[in-house]
Amino acid sequence: MSAGRRPTPRFDAKACELNRRLHLAVPALGLSVLARLLWMLLAKNGMNLVDLHVYVDGSAALLTDRLYDFTYAEKTPDFPLPFTYPPFAALVFFPLHYLPFTAVAVLWLLATVAALYGVVWISLELMLGQQRMREPGWRYAAIGWTAVGVWLEPVRTTIDYGQVNVFLVLGAMVAVRTSRWWLSGLLVGVVAGIKLTPAITGLYFVARRRWATVFCSALAFGATVGLSFLVAHADAQRYFGTLLGDASRIGPVGSVWNQSLRGTLSRILGHDVESGPWWIVGALVLAVLAFLAWRTLGPDDRMGTLILVQLFGLMVSPISWSHHWVWLLPTVLWLVHGPLRRAAGARVIAAYWLVTMLIGVPWVLSFFQPSIWTIPRPAVLSWLGAVDALGVLVFLAWLIWHGRAVLRKDFASAGTRLRALPNPWSADRRAVGDRAAGVGAE
Repeated sequence: MSAGRRPTPRFDAKACELNRRLHLAVPALGLSVLARLLWMLLAKNGMNLVDLHVYVDGSAALLTDRLYDFTYAEKTPDFPLPFTYPPFAALVFFPLHYLPFTAVAVLWLLATVAALYGVVWISLELMLGQQRMREPGWRYAAIGWTAVGVWLEPVRTTIDYGQVNVFLVLGAMVAVRTSRWWLSGLLVGVVAGIKLTPAITGLYFVARRRWATVFCSALAFGATVGLSFLVAHADAQRYFGTLLGDASRIGPVGSVWNQSLRGTLSRILGHDVESGPWWIVGALVLAVLAFLAWRTLGPDDRMGTLILVQLFGLMVSPISWSHHWVWLLPTVLWLVHGPLRRAAGARVIAAYWLVTMLIGVPWVLSFFQPSIWTIPRPAVLSWLGAVDALGVLVFLAWLIWHGRAVLRKDFASAGTRLRALPNPWSADRRAVGDRAAGVGAE
């Protein structure tokens, strides 16, 4: 090599492919966010954001002792929307009503997408580890999945309504990710104080036997309740005394938007099953299936355990609107990248969730229900409306089936190894044993 001549750089095809994908993922996410922003700011109904209006306008009534008399009906005349969260949530949202609503809406959208990226990142990290997440390929995957997630119905409708769901999912994910028991407990207690349903995350820490976190989360939630009574005693007393558990106040149980077990059974049977025998039997069957499915997971599969806990919580909750099902995105990630990604059927179930979420099956079926309050409907619409509930049941059954298949395979392998061993009762084996014991020695 002549002096001063630089060596020709070596062509790395894999690195070039990763860079190309990274360069595609970033614009895809940017265009997705831009499209959502333009829709919000320019479309006629872009600023509906009915739930964000409830958070902002409702929290302003916190100091008047009339928080739970507030309703928002400007965009929802058929169902004036009340403030249904605990008083602590109003405390959290209270500063927002001092800002222009358009500014709050734009910031809420950007923060939701950022939180979604955090959900995707932590989901992958829990499965792959921190070391692998530093690789460029997985950075591309996190960005790409976030771009896809923006268009899945649970996230899409969360953004349309200005909902808080993605932030709550992120809080639970961070609680699971950290090994600090006090931080995990604090996060679970706070997100449960904002909206009661994330309290189901405590079951994850019970399953992992992280008792300090369970105890700390109960204390943190109790602190949110105590603060609520201190700041807004009348509203807190009313909420925890009479309003807690009143599903009719939250919304129409039988609407196709409600994808919980209660909503699914009600539509199929044609009446609200409430917490009666049908729901009790269904919940018990679901609990058994979830437990058996959990037993098939590996001891270090934190993501799988968290998904099972959250899907169980969504099913047994009286109302789980389709936008509450943000946990389906981590479920798809677990099926595609998790420890069972090569198992038969994993990609099929992941494709089912992706297709139904991209279409937005509850959204499509909502055009065929005469009213959100009407429960009886044609059987075909009832069963199609069970899209999420049936998906969960299939997912649990698949996990149980896979676990039994692995167990049978392990037994078969163990039997093959045993048959390959020499017969301990053969003459040669007895002679070796006798010599080892000194039998017949001179």
